[in-house]
Amino acid sequence: MADVDIAPNFGLELKDAFKTVNAWVAGGITWLDDIQQFYRERSVIEKEYSAKLAALAKKYYEKKAKKSSSLSVGDTPAMTPGSLESASLTTWTTQLTTVESRAAEHDRFGSELITHIAEPLKVLGTRYEDLRKRHAEYAEKLEKERDSTYSDLRKMKSKYDSACQEVESKRKKAESSFDYSKTKAQNAYQQQILEMHNVKNGYLIAINVTNKQKEKYYHEYVPELLDSLQDLSESRTTKLNGIWSLAAQLEAGMLKRSTDFINHLSQEIPRNQPSLDSMMFVRHNAGPWQEPPNKVFEPSPIWHDDDAIVVDATAKVFLRNVLGKSKAQLGDLRREVDKKRREVEGAKRLKQQIREGKDKRDEVEVVRSIFAMQEDLHQVDHKRLTAEVETSTITAAVGDVTLGAKSHNFKSQTFKIPTNCDLCGDRIWGLSAKGFDCRDCGYTCHSKCEMKVPAECPGEQNKEERKKLKAERQEAANSLKSPMSTGPPNSIAELPTMSRSNTMNSLSSGYAASAHRSVSGSGLKSPSEETPPERPTSLKPELTGPNTLRKNRVVAPPPAAYISELPGSAVNGSTSASNDQKGKMLYAYDANGDGEVTVAEGKEVTILEPDDGGWMKVRAGFKEGLVPTAYVEVLASAPRPSSIYSNSGSSMGGSVTTKKQGPAVAPKRGAKKLKYVEALYEYTAQNDAEHSMYEGERFVLIKEDPGDGWAEVEKGGVTKSVPANYVQAV
Repeated sequence: MADVDIAPNFGLELKDAFKTVNAWVAGGITWLDDIQQFYRERSVIEKEYSAKLAALAKKYYEKKAKKSSSLSVGDTPAMTPGSLESASLTTWTTQLTTVESRAAEHDRFGSELITHIAEPLKVLGTRYEDLRKRHAEYAEKLEKERDSTYSDLRKMKSKYDSACQEVESKRKKAESSFDYSKTKAQNAYQQQILEMHNVKNGYLIAINVTNKQKEKYYHEYVPELLDSLQDLSESRTTKLNGIWSLAAQLEAGMLKRSTDFINHLSQEIPRNQPSLDSMMFVRHNAGPWQEPPNKVFEPSPIWHDDDAIVVDATAKVFLRNVLGKSKAQLGDLRREVDKKRREVEGAKRLKQQIREGKDKRDEVEVVRSIFAMQEDLHQVDHKRLTAEVETSTITAAVGDVTLGAKSHNFKSQTFKIPTNCDLCGDRIWGLSAKGFDCRDCGYTCHSKCEMKVPAECPGEQNKEERKKLKAERQEAANSLKSPMSTGPPNSIAELPTMSRSNTMNSLSSGYAASAHRSVSGSGLKSPSEETPPERPTSLKPELTGPNTLRKNRVVAPPPAAYISELPGSAVNGSTSASNDQKGKMLYAYDANGDGEVTVAEGKEVTILEPDDGGWMKVRAGFKEGLVPTAYVEVLASAPRPSSIYSNSGSSMGGSVTTKKQGPAVAPKRGAKKLKYVEALYEYTAQNDAEHSMYEGERFVLIKEDPGDGWAEVEKGGVTKSVPANYVQAV
């Protein structure tokens, strides 16, 4: 702030400005109240801050006490630490203590603001206000004295004017009188002139007195009063400066003490070496440890075997393919591992430079980068280790069987048209890379068959050669399946030839029974085999010869559902259902909705519920459901037990027959609306049990895909099968 060249003087420079000066001085004194209110509110804030800091420290002291042991030595230490805390927890305690000390300092500062600043300001404001009021009272007194002098002068002026008027009146009276009265009037006139002169002199004296009083008022009394007010205002400022200085000193003291606490904390933090916590944890958790044993071969409870690798011709094909893949990858994987390991080491050196202060990059980002690199390294090294172990294991068992092998150049493929696997002969289904084809010779196979394909690729072939190879491979694949289509479904020919002796005598009776059913190929069929396919009159060509596309899934029901239906299964050979009413299917019926059941023509059924609006509930084999009443002939007496063989009107080995069309069916109560599907791709039927389709053609959905890749649809009153992946619901 610039220095004042000449000190101002209110008395010399402001003259008659008491009211203005008085108002200004009064405003300055009132401002002291605002200042002391400021310090009172600041004190409240400091107290609140102190309380919050203390509460915060207390809260985290309690949290630390709960977690102290866990953070120091873990949840399950081998040796308890007692009252010891880790170095990090000790440093954290110092920080919480610092917060508590700072809270106490702020509380102390808040109290000092009241006692040393706010209260003195309040007293000072009251005292200065009293002095100002006395100045105002004195100024009012001086003004009254001045006004009284002016009033006396006006009175003397009036008296003088009255005396002059009286002289004029006496003069006129003397002029108008006669004889004796004239002399008297003349004397009165003369006397009045003398009186008027005395009054005039008194008036003149009063004028001089008034002027002198006025001069004193404006040049002495009021300037002195103004100077006193100026001194009062400047004294207030001086006192205010002293209080402000004291407030600054109090805050500086509080901050200095807080800084000392922070400096002490700053000296304690470097003592918390990262290795100290780790050392304490290790010492309190070191205990006996034994590496888990290696995994060993565990024989199946169904087929007892040893841990020797199978090395027959079929197994060698699989081993050769695995070894070829592993060897092809191993070199690249080793080089990739070395490269990534060097990258990790370089990043670790950079992290060390950052900790030493030689590099200013963000350590967190570097650590994040190291972690990502280590993840990538682990992923590649995991593959490398797998490839190395696979290579060493197979080589130790059968040698390097890849020598001289001509592996197929397989590529993952999505087959948009029906394609058969050249290994197993089954159809390759799916719209998302479900198989492979060789780029050189055109060999096609399932994804699951890839590793079973012999490494005998003839090399790159032209179109004609590929067709010829395809036909030969399909013929070979179908020849492997022919025993399945000519013999019983569970023929012994379906099982691979084994050199081991049967070990089923070690199994439970349940296992033995199932083994007998699946291996013997003789004896009675189970009721699940007796049950016809779900669409018996639209038989799919699963078992019709060499061009087999797929096999029916045979789902065996629980024994309780069919044992009593076998001849002689009841006590004394009687039938348990002798009281149930029987019926016979006049027409084959295919279930079209929930609650219905598919039954073949001529099938004997048990009527569970009589006719209800054109429908009755029946049991056919182990299945129960609704069929149209018009499709069933109610029998008068119970017939002999049904044959355990299929009652289907069509032969499993012959051509597909057309079913008789049944009468119109009454609407079922609560029947659902028909579901429709639309063809996504063009499809040509492979046999009489399938529908041909063109893209966009619509069908009525009869039965959704049960898991075998086929759906049953109706077109023109005829129900047949189509590939489930070739249609979508509309």
